[in-house]
Amino acid sequence: MSFDHSLTNDILDSIGEGLMTVDKNFKINYFNRAAERITGYRKQDVLGRFCKHIFKSDRCFNRCPIANVLESGKNIYDFESNIRNKDGSMTPIKLNAAVLRNEEREAIGGVVSFRNISDIELLCSSIVRESQYYGIIGHSKAMSEVFQLIEEISDSDATVLIQGESGTGKEMVANAIQQSSLRKNKPFIKVNCSVFTPQLLASELFGHVKGSFTGAIKDRPGRFEVADTGTLFLDEVAETPLQMQLQLLRVLQEGTFERVGESITHKVDVRVIAATNTDLTEAIKQGNFRDDLYYRLNVIPIEIPPLRERTEDLPHLIKYFMNKFSVIYKKIINDIDDQALDMLLNYDWPGNVRELENVIEYAFVRSKDSNVILKSKLPLSVRQHFSIPAAIPRISYIKSSNDEKTILHLLEKYQWNKTKVARELGIGRTTLWRKLKQMGVKTN
Repeated sequence: MSFDHSLTNDILDSIGEGLMTVDKNFKINYFNRAAERITGYRKQDVLGRFCKHIFKSDRCFNRCPIANVLESGKNIYDFESNIRNKDGSMTPIKLNAAVLRNEEREAIGGVVSFRNISDIELLCSSIVRESQYYGIIGHSKAMSEVFQLIEEISDSDATVLIQGESGTGKEMVANAIQQSSLRKNKPFIKVNCSVFTPQLLASELFGHVKGSFTGAIKDRPGRFEVADTGTLFLDEVAETPLQMQLQLLRVLQEGTFERVGESITHKVDVRVIAATNTDLTEAIKQGNFRDDLYYRLNVIPIEIPPLRERTEDLPHLIKYFMNKFSVIYKKIINDIDDQALDMLLNYDWPGNVRELENVIEYAFVRSKDSNVILKSKLPLSVRQHFSIPAAIPRISYIKSSNDEKTILHLLEKYQWNKTKVARELGIGRTTLWRKLKQMGVKTN
């Protein structure tokens, strides 16, 4: 199979995220147009140069994301950092990093995609008033219960365990817990336990002293020390090695630990929020997770429902992401046609909110000449699973004069279950949602 490299470059240049690749010596060998726009550097300015000499981020010299993925073999997602632009200013970004491999599956470098999140932060601040909870979109009963629980524990320092499928927004819930807590003005440090080797994770959490292992060229405090008096978020905590779990248990019970290669005991006051998409009770049965650590983490459990169980949130999430990508891609797409919306409302969303965000971005990228998202612009993965639910034509037509009264009556009858109301009316959920919107009825 042969590839048209010119076409490939055109495709990579058309995406909204910055994209660059580096070789195993960390020299830049690809740089797309979005990367030029975000950083101010031209491609010819950076090709062949060391990336750390260009962007001069703190992370370039301390736990470089590309170095981490090359060493661990595990990809990094939504990593927050800053890069220095050509004009000397710092730009906040979120990045993904992965190992770049050749046809023989040998590692030949790394690939990084990154996005300027300063625009997103401005957008979020402007639309956060739209009945969001610390940036979380959730109008369903299940999410309202999560928000209520967060409010109830706002004056507590108890450990929290957030569980939910991948893509449900566990980190956003952790952010909300911290922002509503008594420690909201104290350090908030995040660690993804799945992206580090066991030795690096120990160093990351507890710090190390010079010479304790290869590459330890100076003393370094760990995340627990940095988070002292504040909050530490341990994402993907189920990926923590068993030996490390014992050290975590000690910190949670006693607030003490030692740096790697040191015998001096340090004491800290840190509130821990942990998250996982793994069934920890099953992990305990399989001997992969300590039951004593589980009970120490699970003081306040929070279960995030998958998107398929809160479909009433979908219209609000769709609107939010359309607004977001209007800012990112600097083009206005402010509507979605009925067939496309039906597909989104009836899809199961195995990747949850993260998958929905990706689908809306995909549709934005493909919608060149329209301000409406059409079903043909949705990914095949969504379109091929679409089937129109059978409507029960109990009421084939509603006169306009009685329209609102009938709908309100049926909403009360079915306790605001809009799926049952739509079937009773013989219309699709999309049509009912639009009618409620026209009536000014909140759809939460």
